[in-house]
Amino acid sequence: MFKPSPSTSPTRSTPHRHTFSDTLMDDNVENARELISKWDASRSSSLYCVDVANLFASDNRYEAQQYLNSIKDLQTAMQYYISQDPTSDKLVLAQNLMQIAMKRLEKEFYIILKSRRQHLDPESVSRTSRSSVSEFEDESEEDELSRVGEDSISEGELVSMDAMKDLKAIAECMIGAGYGKECVKIFKIIRKSVVDEALYHLNVESRLSLAQIQKMDWEVLEVKIKTWLNAVKVAVKTLFYGERVLCDKVFSSSPSLKESCFADITREGALSLFVFPENVAKCKKAPERIFRALDLYEAIADLWTEIEPIFDLESTSTIRQQVINSLNKLGEAVCAILTEFETAISKFNSKAAVPGGGIHPLTRYVMNYITFLTDYSGVLTDILADWPLTVPSPLPEAYFGSPVSADGTSTSSISIRLAWLILVMLCKLDGKAEMYKDVALSYLFLANNLQYVVNKVQKSNLKLLLGDEWMEKHEEKVRQYASNYERMGWSKVFAALPDANDNQMTTPQVTECFKRFNSSFEEAYNNQASWVVSDSKLRDQIKVSVARKLVPVYREFYGKYRQLVARKEGIVRFAPDDLENYLSDLLFGTGGSGSNLSLSTSSSVSSFSSSSGHSRGGRIR
Repeated sequence: MFKPSPSTSPTRSTPHRHTFSDTLMDDNVENARELISKWDASRSSSLYCVDVANLFASDNRYEAQQYLNSIKDLQTAMQYYISQDPTSDKLVLAQNLMQIAMKRLEKEFYIILKSRRQHLDPESVSRTSRSSVSEFEDESEEDELSRVGEDSISEGELVSMDAMKDLKAIAECMIGAGYGKECVKIFKIIRKSVVDEALYHLNVESRLSLAQIQKMDWEVLEVKIKTWLNAVKVAVKTLFYGERVLCDKVFSSSPSLKESCFADITREGALSLFVFPENVAKCKKAPERIFRALDLYEAIADLWTEIEPIFDLESTSTIRQQVINSLNKLGEAVCAILTEFETAISKFNSKAAVPGGGIHPLTRYVMNYITFLTDYSGVLTDILADWPLTVPSPLPEAYFGSPVSADGTSTSSISIRLAWLILVMLCKLDGKAEMYKDVALSYLFLANNLQYVVNKVQKSNLKLLLGDEWMEKHEEKVRQYASNYERMGWSKVFAALPDANDNQMTTPQVTECFKRFNSSFEEAYNNQASWVVSDSKLRDQIKVSVARKLVPVYREFYGKYRQLVARKEGIVRFAPDDLENYLSDLLFGTGGSGSNLSLSTSSSVSSFSSSSGHSRGGRIR
């Protein structure tokens, strides 16, 4: 029977023969030991002390690269020793060296983040990332390739790029060695402080609650809204964008750590920033607040194409959702305010008539309000698209016009909504016109106010939104009101003139005709002395129309019969030119010449003519 010899007995181990691989690994450990011991972080008083020699300083860049390479060699040796003998003293030595090296890299990581903070601020990182060299190359590529276009960028951008590359190299080394947790902890602490400090300097108040906002005076809140509008642009375009670039660069080797870092660094600040508009939207829905709500909505909508890719990670979905919530709440607030505005127009209850039939304060306020709304036509179109207008009856075409444009396409939601608000106001003004006892003055009031509306539309973006058809219909309506004023205000004067078919009148008939004309003209003039037409073009059109109907007929009558009654005192009181001058003086709302016309103030054409030089507007041609 075969018996094993002592040399092959299982109870005795076979001596390990020193191979070439053993020698190579031992050399790796020895070389690493020499360089790692040189930069042993435990020799300094504190791990986070930056006032010591920096391995990644500009004059040590070659040695820093050698240090990282030695760690890779050390990792290779450790894996080899584990495969050969997990209890080897050489493995213990290598593990101790790795711990020392990781402490050194942890310290270097901290030093770079702190000492080069001004070159790693979000603005510098954002600017660098958008430059011609912002496409960061892999560290394995040649240095000269990674610095293509270097001459075209600033020294600060180069420092920023170098710092990011150093951080990336350290992070990759520590993560590869299983020390990613230590690396990430330092990065999160320092970079979150950068974000928080930046938001603080942008006056973003992280602890401003909904209750506090709702209790604020509007003037105070409006200042905070303006501050936020300035802050959000910087925060999105620079702060958050820069942090995303930095995280993506430094932790490019680990998608999970990259996402975790960015989310933890920015989540609190971003949520504090983007919840503010939602809280504002929940405040009182006063009409004047709509413009700030639209400012907030517009700012977010304009930035959404940049916000979405910055926070496109699963762990930052709460931030994206907060932005969407703020947009939705602001849109709802705008719709609610417009509804409140419409209700306020309908309920407007002023019993005082505007003197002289001038522009009503409601007309000025509503049209100025609507005109300002057109500055936000883009965002209003988006908001109102999902909020169709519903009214109990078809819209009166005379005021509104067809909701379908000339080319057959539907009118935009904002056009319909603004036209409806104008219609609500005009209907309210119809009721206000009934407050005037004089029907002619009520028509003048309507003509004045509608002309004001037309002018506002003509001189603003409302013209583009409402269209030419709307303009034509409302201009025609102004002419109708003016014609009705003329008919009601001057009908007695026109009727006092002789019929064109009266070829020959007797002296008593002429006398009676002059008296009747004098009385009716004086009554009309005195009645209208304080009336006003604010629009100069409309005022001239009205007076020219009245003069053309009145003066030529009177001039013919005056020329034909004046001599017949010349000896009768007080019968002929007005010369044709005097009529023109008096007509010119009307509709300025100043009470004419300051005194009423009266039969007792003058007894002859000559005496009246001598006092007729007061005319404001001159003769009407």
